[in-house]
Amino acid sequence: MRAITFIILVPLLLGACSIHRIDVQQGNLIEPAQLEKLKVGMDKNQARFVLGTPMLADIFHENRWDYVYSRRREGEFNTEIKRVSLYFENDVVARIDITPQPTSASP
Repeated sequence: MRAITFIILVPLLLGACSIHRIDVQQGNLIEPAQLEKLKVGMDKNQARFVLGTPMLADIFHENRWDYVYSRRREGEFNTEIKRVSLYFENDVVARIDITPQPTSASP
């Protein structure tokens, strides 16, 4: 009887020892296709339609919208952070800042 209990419990206990960590993604994921549609001269409604609601809309900087995305992959210590900032003048996109700059090799 003890042998059967041992045979059943050992695999269950060893299986519980492994830790699975998932990728953690937070914020607004902005696809390259969305950035191609975004143009200087768009109004706020058009920009919101293309990119969605901004992650950060600061009441002290009403003419700036920040779209922030971060991802930490399983087994990695570094966090990938991307930010798209839109600057408005007279409710029209005047400048677009992208950090880091997208490359053609990015997924």
